[in-house]
Amino acid sequence: MSSRTLIATLTLIFIGLLIWQLRWVLLVFFGAVVISVALDVLIQKLQLHIKVPRIFALFLVIFILAIAGIVVFQLLVPELIIQVKELGSLLPTLMAKIKSILSNQPHLVILQKSIPEQISWERTQLFGSKLLGFAGGAANSLIQLLLVSLLSILLTLDPSSHRNIIITATPKPFRTEVNELLDDCRVALGGWLTGMTISAISVFALTWIGLAILKVPLALLSALICGLLTFIPTIGPTTATLLPLGVALIISPTLMLEVLILRIILQNIEAFLLTPILLSRTVNLLPTVALLAQLSLGALLGLPGVLIALPLTVVLQVCIQRVFINKLMDTWS
Repeated sequence: MSSRTLIATLTLIFIGLLIWQLRWVLLVFFGAVVISVALDVLIQKLQLHIKVPRIFALFLVIFILAIAGIVVFQLLVPELIIQVKELGSLLPTLMAKIKSILSNQPHLVILQKSIPEQISWERTQLFGSKLLGFAGGAANSLIQLLLVSLLSILLTLDPSSHRNIIITATPKPFRTEVNELLDDCRVALGGWLTGMTISAISVFALTWIGLAILKVPLALLSALICGLLTFIPTIGPTTATLLPLGVALIISPTLMLEVLILRIILQNIEAFLLTPILLSRTVNLLPTVALLAQLSLGALLGLPGVLIALPLTVVLQVCIQRVFINKLMDTWS
């Protein structure tokens, strides 16, 4: 091995270790990029109708989003608080129902015995310590969210200067291609965010209407969870279905089956009709690629890794298409 190859190998190892040590900083930064792209999409749509400077357009978009958030808060949150309290009162009934079903199945007796009969003082203390840990984690997450919000506003105020930093850091012969690559990544990420937002709102509305027609308790809470978890395809919708299924089981197994059929229909409409149509002009991820990305980043970074897995995969897919496939594989002779 030559000295040049050795130095290059050591440099790559050092860069890899540095990136791993700074992974949470990079995670916060990429989250800020995603939010800034979402804000940039809204700003561009606003500037098509109102000719105002970018800084005023940004504050106007934030103001409109704040007003919309307050309106949604006043409309939904009181009912959500009632339904969360109702969920707390329904949990013992649900546990008793599950234990009753398990007790009638000889093969599931071990699972039935694993469900505690009552909450002891020791379990209460253990739960309290876990709750304090969760509160500390929530405070840390809040600080990270504030940092992401601040960074996203700074990036949105002057995106061209931040783009120029990346462009000027590349060799001059490749700057035009890097500029085009950044444009493609921005279009793909903005299209993905727009499509997933419309898809999540549609899933929320359709699930709410369907559960209300079936007269399932906690319809609003269940629909909101289903809508939010739409941003985590494959894993999210399946996890979100557990709440309405559990609530419906308290009423009757027949109602639980009806809710299951409703969710299967809505998930297939969202996965095979709505999302492909919304993302057809930008980028569409294969379910296997999305699932592998979520599992990989989830194993490395936990829940934040699962949340950024898909937008990061969207960006990587554009980079691989333009750099690896177009510039290397397609020109191979």
